[in-house]
Parts: sequence; structure tokens; C-alpha cells
Amino acid sequence: MTIPKELMLRLAREQRATAVNAEAMMWRALRGRRLGGFKFRRQVPIGRYIADFVCFEARLIVEIDGPSHDADLQQKRDASRDQWLEQQGFRIMRLSNDLVIGSPELATQRVARALRDCAASPHPVGSADHLLPQEEKGE
Repeated sequence: MTIPKELMLRLAREQRATAVNAEAMMWRALRGRRLGGFKFRRQVPIGRYIADFVCFEARLIVEIDGPSHDADLQQKRDASRDQWLEQQGFRIMRLSNDLVIGSPELATQRVARALRDCAASPHPVGSADHLLPQEEKGE
């Protein structure tokens, strides 16, 4: 099922405007290359999904999961989504809302460690350059 690009962009904008507290806290830690000089974007459409935070350079997606992600059906959807994103060349990191809100320093440290791991061992799946925004392709 293909979702029109314009619809995905509108949905991503809406999600940016209505970020939950944990997402807003994580964005403050990631924005402006504050974490090791890596550039993150938030609420980014990738295929038919919208990733919470993406670092294209490291091919890392950070997802902030609330209580709804504990349900069996949502876990199956998340697993399917993660599998597709991994096939596109991304690594997915999931952090709970509770961790981000209760211990933002620990959450940020975990993301920093994941970035180091990505830099040390690039994802074995091929490049996802076709998913990069035009301004990040060097064009």
C-alpha cells in the first residue's frame, strides 16, 4: 500500500506539533548536533512509516515508546515495521517514555552509545541513500 508523499509529510508535521513530553525531552538532547555532532531529524517519513528521530549519517532510528507499545498487537506491528526499516539499512533503538522522562541522562547516554556502535560497525545491509532527503544526498 502506497501512501501519498503529501499525506505522509502532513502527518509528520502534525506529529511534530503534538509531540508527547518524552519526545520533546529527547528532541532537546538530540537537536542541533548536540550529541556527538550527529544530525538528527524528528518525525521523518520513511516509506509508509514515520520515525520519531533519525540520524541518516549513522543510519539510526530512535523510537520513543509509550504504554500503547506494550500491547501484543502493537508489538507485532512494531516488529514488522522494524524489520522493514532494517531492510532499508537502519538500526532501530526503542526507549520507553518512562526512561526518557525519569532518567533523560541515561536515555541520552544510550543513544550516544548506539551512535558509537553504528560508527564502529556500519549496518551490514546496503545503503539507504535513496531514503535521504535531497539536501543530504550531496545534490
